[in-house]
Amino acid sequence: MPGSSAPSSRMLSGGHAMAPEKLLEIQQEFAQEWADLWRAASAGELEPLSDQRFAGEAWGASPGHAFMAHAYLLSARTMLKMADSIEAPEHVLNRLRFATMQWVEAMSPSNFLALNPDAQRRLLESGGESLQQGIANLMADLQKGRISHTDESSFEVGRNLATTEGSVVFENRLFQLIQYKPLAPRTYARPLLIVPPCINKFYILDLQPHNSFVRFALEQGMQVFMVSWRNPLSADADGVQHADWDAYLQEGVLEAIGAVSSISRQPQINALGFCVGGTLLSSALAVAKARGQDPVASLTLLTTLLDFADTGVLDVFIDEAQVLMREQQFAAGGVLAARELATTFAFLRPNDLVWNYVVNNYLKGQAPSAFDLLYWNADSTNLPGPFYAWYLRNTYLENNLRVPGKVRACGVGLDLSALDMPAYVYGSREDHIVPWTSAYASTALLRGRMRFVLGASGHIAGVINPASRNRRSYWVREDGKLPADAAAWMGGAREVPGSWWNDWATWIKEHGGRQGKAPGALGGADHPVIEPAPGKYVRTRAV
Repeated sequence: MPGSSAPSSRMLSGGHAMAPEKLLEIQQEFAQEWADLWRAASAGELEPLSDQRFAGEAWGASPGHAFMAHAYLLSARTMLKMADSIEAPEHVLNRLRFATMQWVEAMSPSNFLALNPDAQRRLLESGGESLQQGIANLMADLQKGRISHTDESSFEVGRNLATTEGSVVFENRLFQLIQYKPLAPRTYARPLLIVPPCINKFYILDLQPHNSFVRFALEQGMQVFMVSWRNPLSADADGVQHADWDAYLQEGVLEAIGAVSSISRQPQINALGFCVGGTLLSSALAVAKARGQDPVASLTLLTTLLDFADTGVLDVFIDEAQVLMREQQFAAGGVLAARELATTFAFLRPNDLVWNYVVNNYLKGQAPSAFDLLYWNADSTNLPGPFYAWYLRNTYLENNLRVPGKVRACGVGLDLSALDMPAYVYGSREDHIVPWTSAYASTALLRGRMRFVLGASGHIAGVINPASRNRRSYWVREDGKLPADAAAWMGGAREVPGSWWNDWATWIKEHGGRQGKAPGALGGADHPVIEPAPGKYVRTRAV
């Protein structure tokens, strides 16, 4: 209206806004950087491209393509700045940033044959063979329904993955229990039960001999047991499609603990949970505690969320509407397809796990190299729908586990603060699935004597850091203090070269009990050997 004051912000769709002065600042920065870029290109003085997408020789050898790459990177930075500058609640900003990042990375000129000089050069040098092979690769992946990240023909579970010797000594509709053959002549009396995430297969912890956490634990003199979760299929006729959170706690974790205790004849065992496995393990132990039981002498949590206040980038996928839709979808049971979860996790890092392979596999016609970790990543699992729906609402959406008694499972209120056994809590510094500060937040919920260790790298590479290779580093506080603020903990921590596995080995041995001659046989009278490890459940492929 005439005479009215200028608006304080520019309104965008959805009722959110950007301050006009911030928009003007971004526009001026873009104009100045564009002018500088144009002058550098005109003078033949463009800076070398550091972005790996444009690191190939052909990009630098072609001034036009180099300018295009620089222009794209400038535009991408500007769009991300604009997304960051919207005045909106944090959850809205996170979604806007995520959507902008997806669009920006999809539009990279490296992703298109007509704009990628590396792919064009390969096409000419191969006489068209690279394009032919790229099309063949694409057609093969369309049949699979996913992008190939590795040469899958190079691996087979039980042949060169998950080869640590052992036997399946228990099974039910949710899991098989593997007992591994001891590798040390003397073992600790109190065994170790590992509870991996049920959204992936256990053998991330037993890939190959040189990077197997299971083998490492055995070499330290531990008796090791592993939960191998079932991969449920829509065609299964035993009701596994109706399994919920309660079932995974009672029929899963607590049954496994009982079997390990029976086989080892130990009233208490040591237990380790990885990612969602740690959330399941902690919840099951809270159920046991409410029943007056104390079956675990020590608890190890690897990249585990108990407090879901900050779930990192995964937060963009969770809201009331999404959770309600899943609850309605699985009200009568059903299976969440592995492909859905795999796609979600891939687009958390689209350059690394999507577009990089589009370029190499399809535009350049290259065959992916053999990489055990990426084979495991592609061997994803289905989930029972009711379990998934409960998990979404009570953890990611409502964060109920951190409030004592707010949520019930197996007929009792869950109180994680009742868990008072010694605990080793590990986070990975560059983890985008479980931010390390959120892993650290578990120290405020548990009540026992705790040691927090921060490892280098991400969610998987940080955990699978073999001690024998002496790579990367980890951070510890020798004073044992666990301040409320994670940054304050980091301020007093020191960096230690090498793998955190050695630190954990020292810690777990303190809780292993007496040492004696290693058991000569696996299983027991009540738990006879069913089949050799790794068992049939892990070999079931999602369809």
